[in-house]
Amino acid sequence: MGTGSGNGGSHRVGMELVPSRKLHLLTGRTHPQLASDIAKHLGVELGEANLADFANSEIRCQFGESVRGADVFIMQTHAMGQQHSLNDAILEQLIMIDAAKRASAKRITAVCPYYGYSRQDRKSQGREPITAKLVADLMAAAGANRVLSVDLHSGQIQGFFDGPFDHLTAMPVLVEHLRGHLGSEIVVVAPDAGRIKAAERFSRHLGTDMASVYKRRRRGAVHQVEALGVMGDVAGRTCVLVDDMIDTAGTVVAAADQLKERGATTVWAAATHGVFSGPAIDRLKNSVIDRVVITDTVPMPPEKEIDKIEVLSVSQLIADAIDAVFEDTSVSEIFGGENQS
Repeated sequence: MGTGSGNGGSHRVGMELVPSRKLHLLTGRTHPQLASDIAKHLGVELGEANLADFANSEIRCQFGESVRGADVFIMQTHAMGQQHSLNDAILEQLIMIDAAKRASAKRITAVCPYYGYSRQDRKSQGREPITAKLVADLMAAAGANRVLSVDLHSGQIQGFFDGPFDHLTAMPVLVEHLRGHLGSEIVVVAPDAGRIKAAERFSRHLGTDMASVYKRRRRGAVHQVEALGVMGDVAGRTCVLVDDMIDTAGTVVAAADQLKERGATTVWAAATHGVFSGPAIDRLKNSVIDRVVITDTVPMPPEKEIDKIEVLSVSQLIADAIDAVFEDTSVSEIFGGENQS
C-alpha cells in the first residue's frame, strides 16, 4: 500500500499535477492496543492525538502532525475504559473528528469496532429514543464522511448514517477458530430468535447442524432473561452459542442451561463483542458454559480475564478494510459479501 508523501501534497509527472495521498490513523483512549495492532498491519505509524482532560473533565485534542488533504481514520471503540465511560468514548471520537475536519483532512472515516447504543435501533415501546440514529447523526455533524464498524446489533443501523457505512463481520475469525478446535461435529445454536440468521451463516460455513433457544425478556426488566425451550437435536453433542455480543451474559447463560438440560455434553459461547457489564464475569465463571470465545473489539481489563475466556484479534480484518477504503476498492469483497447479509 502506498501512503504518499508526508503532507498529502502533490508532485508533477511531466506537466500534469498528480496529487499524493496520505493515510493517517489516530485513536482515542478506549482501546489503543487494537489501534496499534491495526497500524502495524497497515505499515503506518499511529498518529499522535495528544488527548488530555482538563480539571473539569472537558477533553482536549491537538494532532501532532498535519492532516491537510489526508485520508484520516479515527478509531474509537464505544466502550468503558479504566477512567472513562462509554459516553466519554463517543464524545472523544466526535472531538477528534471535528479536529480533523478543521485541520482540512480530505476524508474522515470514523472507525468504531463496537458501535455504541446499537441495541437502541428502534422504538420497542412508546416515548423511547432511537439512540443508534442519534450517534450516527452526531458523527455526521462532527464531520465524518464515512463510518466503519464490526458486527452491528442490527444491519439497519447502516442506513442511519447519510453516507458510506462499511459493515465488517468477525465471522471468518470465529469460524476459523471453531473449526480448528471443535471440527464439524458440533451444533451451532442461536441464543434467541433474533440471532437465527447469524447462526445459519455460522452453521453453513462450518458444515454443521443448527438449533435455537427461545427466550422471553421480562417486561420492564431489561437484564432479566427467561429461556423457554430448545428447538433442534442437541443431546450428546457439543453446542456453540453464537451472538454479536455478550453484555451481562444473562442470555447466553440461560441458553446454556437449557442446552445442558436437554443433554448437551459441552457448551461454548462465541461472540464478537465481549462487553461483560455488571455481573457478566461472575455469571460466566459460575455457568455451565465450558468456553467463551470473543474478539478484541472491546478491551479486556485484567480483572475480567478468566480461564474460560479466549480473545481473538480482528486487527487484520479492520486493517484490510481500512486499506480497501483508502485504495477505493471493495470492502464487501473481503468477506465474499457475507458482511451484507
